[in-house]
Amino acid sequence: MTKIKDYIQLHLNILLFSLTSVFSKLASVYYNKEKEAEKMATELFKNIPSKVGDLVRDVRIGKIGLPDLQRPFVWKDNKIRELYDSMLKGYPIGYIMLWESPAAYDEKKSGIGINGKIYTEPKELVIDGQQRLTALVASMYGVKVKDKNFVEREIKISFNPLTREFAVWTSAFERTPEWIPKVSDVFLAKENNTISAFRRKYIRAVNEARNKREEKALTDAEEDLIENNINDLLNLSEYSLPTLEISYNAREEDVADIFVRVNSGGQSLTENNFIQTLISVYENETSDQMNLFCEQSRIPASGTSYNNIIAIEPSHLIRMAVGVGFRRARLRYAYMLLRGKNLETGKYSAEERQENLAKFKEALLKVMDLNNWHAFLNCIGEAGYISKTQIASSNAVVFSYVLYLIAKYDYKLDAVRLKKTIAKWFFMGAITYFYTGSTESEVEKQFADLRNVHDAEQFIAYIERTITTRFTEDYFRLTLPNELNSAAAISPAWNGYIAAQVVLNTPMLFSATPVSKYFILGASGTKNAVDKHHIFPKNYLTQIGYMTDRERNQIANFTYLDYVTNIDISDDPPVEYVERYRNRMGETEYHKTCEDHALPPDFEKMEYIEFLKERRLRMAQIVQKAYKKLCE
Repeated sequence: MTKIKDYIQLHLNILLFSLTSVFSKLASVYYNKEKEAEKMATELFKNIPSKVGDLVRDVRIGKIGLPDLQRPFVWKDNKIRELYDSMLKGYPIGYIMLWESPAAYDEKKSGIGINGKIYTEPKELVIDGQQRLTALVASMYGVKVKDKNFVEREIKISFNPLTREFAVWTSAFERTPEWIPKVSDVFLAKENNTISAFRRKYIRAVNEARNKREEKALTDAEEDLIENNINDLLNLSEYSLPTLEISYNAREEDVADIFVRVNSGGQSLTENNFIQTLISVYENETSDQMNLFCEQSRIPASGTSYNNIIAIEPSHLIRMAVGVGFRRARLRYAYMLLRGKNLETGKYSAEERQENLAKFKEALLKVMDLNNWHAFLNCIGEAGYISKTQIASSNAVVFSYVLYLIAKYDYKLDAVRLKKTIAKWFFMGAITYFYTGSTESEVEKQFADLRNVHDAEQFIAYIERTITTRFTEDYFRLTLPNELNSAAAISPAWNGYIAAQVVLNTPMLFSATPVSKYFILGASGTKNAVDKHHIFPKNYLTQIGYMTDRERNQIANFTYLDYVTNIDISDDPPVEYVERYRNRMGETEYHKTCEDHALPPDFEKMEYIEFLKERRLRMAQIVQKAYKKLCE
């Protein structure tokens, strides 16, 4: 018992130290600024003694704006179980940071929509602690959340009043009377003034189960223990959760700065997070539309293919809308624009804010048009990119879609030429790392170039010119083979080679079925329909002296095979399996499949290092051939 008390005291000291540090950091935010700023710093925040029950209630009635009830919830259930266990043991669980709303929303209404909220607008916005509050609201009162796939679910945490244990719900707890399947049953019983009846029902069920097992009924001491532990569970509403409230006087950049400085653990509040939060609370309809699109964009539209490329998130939509509406790539510009800054004059105004917000919404409507989205996916498919495994960077999809929309709406490019142009662009951009590295800088430069483009013909000429500067003869002869000299698990060069095979409608090695067919078959399943195969098997290479994965897992040593062929080849040396397939296919078909897959003649007899050099050159030639086909 002494050790437990010491442990608890240690954690309380840690919490005290942490909060002291937080307050110190907050106090120092404006320490080195001008005197006016120093005076303001004392007014930027205050400590509010808060209890879990009060915070949860304020979220439920809308006094506290919590956007994560509408956005995908990322915490795993075992983390929520640990949250309850920590609170019951009296351990610290962190703190909450709120931002006081600049408007006085004292007027209340009798309910808003199906949420039953009584506040027309939140009085406070959650800046830090969104996931923690979401977990408590959802698990305590059975409020459904959305998972990463936008499917609604209930967070169920089970409780055993006899042992004071928490557990993540399973169906077994529904059949075990000693366990309360959901803690929300307890809190809702308290709210409905039926907690006494709930306790009696629980005790009766336990006794009936014990009777069936021919065990003794609960003793008076056990019944007292049950009552005490259920009361302790309910008393978690009184658990003190340190809360910092930032004054409405603080500007958005002040709030972001404060958050970054005090949040030593967890995810920093990025400009993107901040924009999402503001939209979620103050532009709720827009936020709902964004979340709906994120959900709908993942499923097929009529006459379209499944989106197996990227799981769109609100952060992507923000980038897209800013790119389409303002021709800007950096989110800090979006941050400024939505605050009402004129980027030319540098001045802020309410008029500018409203104008920018309207422009943002207009661009967002184009971005969230499902017809636009699926038509763009078809462009990517035309370029040979049909699987998310081929996408090395989400930025390639995000900014290519922006370019697609600019071409469609600003330059009025017709559908046929639009598809062809964007397909060629994506093929080039993905394989040449156009959207990796300093992506925002590269796209900002592209937007600057487009300011001198005024019609469809000029746009196509610009695209062709940009592609030509990257897809030179030296690129295919020297640069690309060199980039294929790698054992990297994720490689734009390898992905581009596979895309080229899709464009060329290449059959799988030693097969008559196109490579693309296998990717499509596996699009909606949990396992791909193809295996990545070592042309010179790993075990064989080890036997002949190649001992490292760097040597054995060279990109040029890979190809895709269907399951049956992969199992058949297994670890056989090339000279053995080649002979089998050569005899089965005949000389003509065998040489054709080797050519399609960049395999040199009689590769099975080559030295491994020489084979890699030769194949890299041939793989680059296949990529070039595919691009030429896209240009036809």
